[in-house]
Amino acid sequence: MGARLESARTAEGSRMPATVTSPLDAAVLGPGVRVASRTIDRFARAHDASHYLLVPDAVLIPQDADAVSRVFAAVRAAGRSLTFRSGGTSLSGQGVTGDVMVDTRSAFRGIRVSADGTSVAAQPGATVRQVNTRLARFGRKLGPDPASEIACTIGGVVADNSSGMACGIVENSYRTIESMLLVLPRGTVLDTGAPDADAQLRTQEPEIARGLEQLRDRLRADPALSAEVARQFSLKNTMGYGLNSLLDFDEPVRILEHLVIGSEGTLAFVAEARFRTVPIQPEISTGLLVFDTLSDAMAALPGLTGLGLATIELLDAASLRVAQTLGTVPDVIADIDVGGHAALLVEVHAAEPAALAAEVAAALAHVATLPLTSPARMTEDAAERSALWTVRKGLYTAVAGARPSGTTALLEDIAVPVEQLLGVCEGLTALFEKHRYEGCVIFGHAKDGNVHFLVNERFDDPASLRRYEAFTEDLVELVLGHGGTLKAEHGTGRIMAPFVRRQYGDVLTDMMWEVKGLIDPDGILNPGVVLSDDETSYLADLKLVPTVESEVDRCVECGYCEPTCPSKDVTLTPRQRIVLRRDMTAALHRGDTGTAAEITRDYDYDAVQTCAVDGMCGTACPVDINTGDLVRRLRAEEAGRFEEGVWNAAAKGWGAVTRGGGLALNVAKALPAPLVTAVTRAGRAVLGADTVPLYDGGLPDGGTRALAATDPADAQAVLFGSCIGTMFGAEQDPDGVHGEGSREAVRLLLERAGIAYSVPPDAGALCCGTPWKSKGQLDGYATMTERVLPALWRASREGALPIVCDAASCTEGLHVMLAKAAAEHPEYGALRIEDATTFLAREALPRLEVRERIGSIAVHPTCSTTQLGATGALRALAEAVADEVYVPDGWGCCAFAGDRGMLHPELTASATAVEAAEIAAADEERGGFDAFVSANRTCELGMSRATGKRYRHVVEVLEELTRP
Repeated sequence: MGARLESARTAEGSRMPATVTSPLDAAVLGPGVRVASRTIDRFARAHDASHYLLVPDAVLIPQDADAVSRVFAAVRAAGRSLTFRSGGTSLSGQGVTGDVMVDTRSAFRGIRVSADGTSVAAQPGATVRQVNTRLARFGRKLGPDPASEIACTIGGVVADNSSGMACGIVENSYRTIESMLLVLPRGTVLDTGAPDADAQLRTQEPEIARGLEQLRDRLRADPALSAEVARQFSLKNTMGYGLNSLLDFDEPVRILEHLVIGSEGTLAFVAEARFRTVPIQPEISTGLLVFDTLSDAMAALPGLTGLGLATIELLDAASLRVAQTLGTVPDVIADIDVGGHAALLVEVHAAEPAALAAEVAAALAHVATLPLTSPARMTEDAAERSALWTVRKGLYTAVAGARPSGTTALLEDIAVPVEQLLGVCEGLTALFEKHRYEGCVIFGHAKDGNVHFLVNERFDDPASLRRYEAFTEDLVELVLGHGGTLKAEHGTGRIMAPFVRRQYGDVLTDMMWEVKGLIDPDGILNPGVVLSDDETSYLADLKLVPTVESEVDRCVECGYCEPTCPSKDVTLTPRQRIVLRRDMTAALHRGDTGTAAEITRDYDYDAVQTCAVDGMCGTACPVDINTGDLVRRLRAEEAGRFEEGVWNAAAKGWGAVTRGGGLALNVAKALPAPLVTAVTRAGRAVLGADTVPLYDGGLPDGGTRALAATDPADAQAVLFGSCIGTMFGAEQDPDGVHGEGSREAVRLLLERAGIAYSVPPDAGALCCGTPWKSKGQLDGYATMTERVLPALWRASREGALPIVCDAASCTEGLHVMLAKAAAEHPEYGALRIEDATTFLAREALPRLEVRERIGSIAVHPTCSTTQLGATGALRALAEAVADEVYVPDGWGCCAFAGDRGMLHPELTASATAVEAAEIAAADEERGGFDAFVSANRTCELGMSRATGKRYRHVVEVLEELTRP
């Protein structure tokens, strides 16, 4: 096949869509379908984590199942094809298209849990983590447990029949689905959970019903074919269509329902999936078994599998070497002199402590008979368990993140009978050496015979393409020669569609083509995915990854960052901010200045100005990218010399600036709000929306002066009062009386607890630097750093005292400032900066007496408490004063982001919409919460604006309820 590479569409990394000759009929689409037609919209949605890239010609965003039905009609009438995309990773190329893309994430995020939590209905845009978060209070979860739960959506889980580390083929979508709301290609909307669903199918789609019955009877009539289907699907297997449904179910509607699972959007649209949930096993013990050889590990596998362990994860010798480079590697791995070693990460799950103890004892007794490098131990300690799983999950991070710039990370998965796993792993290692792939690792779900391997490849030269083609051919021979499946849980996609016939043979593959023709006779759904008669189609539309910027070149386009991003519903996500930089670079390389100019035109507002730079993307990213770093640099490049000078001057006179800002808010509060709003709108029209904040009547008046300097000899901490308290006043109660504000509340609590504190001189002129850092004002940031850190060094008595800050975002800002200065001032490493929530929860709360508890309190965690690890302390303070503490399942960054919520209110409105709706429902259900709290003043402003409720810092409520 190598000679055909010259015609493979890889030169530019994507095949641009052909000229449209039959446009979609807007009248047929109707009002329930939004069209995202800008160039930036099409390119932003083109990318996934696979090594394929196609840019959609059009992006449609339907609002409900009926709208999808109209989309089908319009696409069919126009002679076009469509592909569904609900976000997530899409590792095999099943979510990209050069024709019509249908975005099913934006409007399909609903989740409904049954009264007892034993079932859940979820729409395709909801992520597994979001569903499991809502199920957790019932002690239940979804059966499918993919490692990418933070990003993978229900649409993707059903479309790929995704599994994971523990569910195997017993608790995946195929086994736990109860019913679905389907939209079939001819527009029929079918609820398979309806009592008469089978009758409806026979009435509305009689050809499908008859055809499925005929296929069912034909397969069952052939014992040899039936046995082969049963053998193929006794493994984790997402290759081709699930013909096992013809054996497992009798009614056509049940067969159809289960054929759709794993069909990758080629048979129908799943508007809602209803699952039987499974109980959470809360008692867990984890251990790492290290063997001298891979052969020893594989020989032990059948016995370990027989113990019924929840997980048995394989790490080969290359994985162990990579793990030793991780900063958090536990001693059990760090101490290995890795040769041909292999390890199995095992876990026992149980409902009760006694049951766990019994199962662990049985496991250890068995393990004692194995030829281990060192004695095994199991642990229930959360920190130790986390360290072991960080190693397992960190393999992808370490290998993909360290790949050479310009290469694509290919994460592949296969499955074979467990007894064949040793031969396949040895064969894979030999293939890596034969084809000169370096840095490859093999890891995965050994108890299921399912392993993953990661290869870095580039597709910008013929030699690399020939190597990739030859490797793929050898891989297919290796896996099929051991009785395995070429895809186990990532879906067939484009990458293995041409090899379905090789795996199943002609008769079963032809039967799959019959399924496709029967349900989608016009072939409008996702052509080229799951099935392909072009044996070279997997070599088409391969992605190039041009070098762009050091901050983001490690990005593997997986989308883990997207669910946490506050701007995802109003402009772009972090993944999209990055890939658009790549698209602009690629367009310029191929001389397509028009495309580059069109993306650039919209990039500033969509990508730069509406980024909250909250860092939440970095907490989710598997290769540790904080896209905010890129945005801050772009803002710095855009800033003019005059603006830089103004911000640097502000840093030098920050005390006066904050007092002036507070005074301005006092003046504004005294005037009619519409007048002040009109003035700021005029200023924004002249100077720009990214320069002049928009005033509204919901903003508070000005704050109070900074704390006076003090330095008692018995000080136990340094109180760093945030300048936010000078700029913004505290919330008023219903009678118009101001609260104390968090700065004053912390001071009073420290005194009440008998904890002496010091305050640095000129405290009002000190700032964490976030206003400059977030705007890319590097000179001003440096000026503030040179003022703040020496002041804290002196005030803390050269690191002897902890520095306590009353605003979580400022605490985080000080941490960042300290980290940036560490290279030039290593002595500052002795400084200990702590958020008030954690300090007070640990040091003050035991010394305080809550005089009167309240009934219920709603808590808004912040991006800063998350990154600081302080959300637990925030909750602990809330639990100290309230009988019920409510944290919304859908909480997220409010995107107020300093002044970003005043510059772009639409950003905060979008970011808080889900949480605000949840708060409103919970508030009504309880007849009103007694308090609404957070841990940062600007976040409180954002949540107050979003909900109409009075959000305050949790320390203010604690201070009020502990007054003598």
